[in-house]
Amino acid sequence: MPMEAGVIEKMIKEAYPDARVVIEDLRGDGDHYSALVVSAAFAGKSRVQQHQMVYGALKGMMGGDLHALALQTATPDKAPDWAKG
Repeated sequence: MPMEAGVIEKMIKEAYPDARVVIEDLRGDGDHYSALVVSAAFAGKSRVQQHQMVYGALKGMMGGDLHALALQTATPDKAPDWAKG
């Protein structure tokens, strides 16, 4: 069953209230998304740890309701200019 982008964003923001989350449905099917997540909570963490934090926020939805997520994470000081707003 497809998962709505708004649900993904809500779950991430529940875990990381300061997060800036930008999600794009890559195929228009609700199963394949890309996400940029910017949060101060990622400071001092490796890229792998940052991704694990986001996957943890999704509470086991990866591989089930959410088939694929191309994930990019950053701290606010390392975020792309377009994502700093």
